[in-house]
Amino acid sequence: MAEDKAPHPAPDHPALARDATDRTGIRRLLAIMAALRDPQTGCPWDIEQDFASIAPYTIEEAHEVADAIAREAWDELPGELGDLLLQVVFHAQMAAEAGMFDFADVVEKISDKMIDRHPHIFGNESRDKSAAQQIRDWEAIKARERAAKAERGVLDGVALGLPALTRAVKLQNRAARVGFDWPGPAEVLDKITEESRELVEARGGSDHAHLTEEFGDLMFVMANLARHLEIDPEEALRLANAKFTRRFRAIEAALAAQGRRPEDSDLAEMDALWNEAKAAERA
Repeated sequence: MAEDKAPHPAPDHPALARDATDRTGIRRLLAIMAALRDPQTGCPWDIEQDFASIAPYTIEEAHEVADAIAREAWDELPGELGDLLLQVVFHAQMAAEAGMFDFADVVEKISDKMIDRHPHIFGNESRDKSAAQQIRDWEAIKARERAAKAERGVLDGVALGLPALTRAVKLQNRAARVGFDWPGPAEVLDKITEESRELVEARGGSDHAHLTEEFGDLMFVMANLARHLEIDPEEALRLANAKFTRRFRAIEAALAAQGRRPEDSDLAEMDALWNEAKAAERA
């Protein structure tokens, strides 16, 4: 028996129409999203989604934007930014359906925030200030915003959904503002030695939860070292990932030239090929 299928939208579906007055195309995109979420005629997958189920895609799309920039894939960037914009539109559509807010509210909020946070551009303050002073002013404004939202704790407002390394640095920066910080990298390195020793001790036991905790402590202190060295730990790890990928692909290429694959090799041979790739890069 033939599978029952809902009819496809006609070629003249309202959401598909281009409007010459919609120079940015945003009204068309909003109409497409509303059509996808229509309870009667929309896409079953889109209809089933909620804020929690879409949030991981939002994070993933933001990372894909960053990836395109890191690779300088400028021809891909418009598409990746569009994917990220769709996430904003998706969340706004779900909120509108629930009577919470809509896309116009999202735009108004960020516009107001940018105006409020740039008094030296949109207000009466002088533009004659250093970038460092602007950062301090920005932080002071954000502190007032947090106070207005009754975020009284030093660590309040640091988003839970941030990548863990990024959130670690933000938490540490907040604590450092009130004096809870090591004087410099030397003290952090001493702490890394201590945490490494504790991780080795935990590895000798049978409590995997404790081992995970000690590993987390070491990662947290490593993030703190990055902060003291003025290194973005996420960026450093991205670069390390890229380097690993590049060198492992060199191993694959060297083996392929012999008609073999990594599974046809062994660790000693692949390690030697790795060192050759490393030496070639340094040369």
